[in-house]
Amino acid sequence: MRAGIILFPGINRERDIAIALEQSLGHKPRLIWHRETELAGIDLAVIPGGFSYGDYLRAGAMAAQSPVMRAVADHAARGGYVLGVCNGFQILTETGLLPGALLRNAGLRFLSMDCHLRVERSDTVFTGHYQRGQVFRAPMAHGDGNYFADAATLDRLEGENLVALRYAEPDGAITARANLNGSARNIAGILSPNLRVLGLMPHPENLVDKLMGGADGKPLFDSLADIGKAA
Repeated sequence: MRAGIILFPGINRERDIAIALEQSLGHKPRLIWHRETELAGIDLAVIPGGFSYGDYLRAGAMAAQSPVMRAVADHAARGGYVLGVCNGFQILTETGLLPGALLRNAGLRFLSMDCHLRVERSDTVFTGHYQRGQVFRAPMAHGDGNYFADAATLDRLEGENLVALRYAEPDGAITARANLNGSARNIAGILSPNLRVLGLMPHPENLVDKLMGGADGKPLFDSLADIGKAA
């Protein structure tokens, strides 16, 4: 599986993603500057976290207009895989590759802490190394992580089983207390209808080694490494 990491001015988690990908894939991902428009030769496009364009206008709004995002959209339309983490998730919603929007956190404060995520389905290329219902720990670091969509969209996501991850208690209970940013229905990550695009707010790439304090996020990248094996 060949991966490329999309870089925008203000993105700051590309090295974290690169380390996680290299650890699982066994080779370095390609770094793709936002003015590039050619994604040939990659299976997975990753949009990492950070503050693209300083979050001016809205988080992800300016990056969504960048030339590379047209290439990412074409890549997705061809059946390529796309992963957006934190600011990457915001960019994916701004481009329309995923529905909904990421609003200011419910408490109007930047959140930098660990959270727990419950895996809602394990039959995707992103979650294959987890078990359905499994809970894992992941750091969060965002000011605009409050997932919002209208009731019809939320019902569609639920009905089509496109909610990948929810904020949960360590024992897996879905509670308001676990929902630190106020996201609708505790949603932390969603999938596209063809299951090839995933957006999530927390940072699994920051827990992929015991030297980081744990490896809870490593199964996500190990799952992606299986893409090439299945091809």
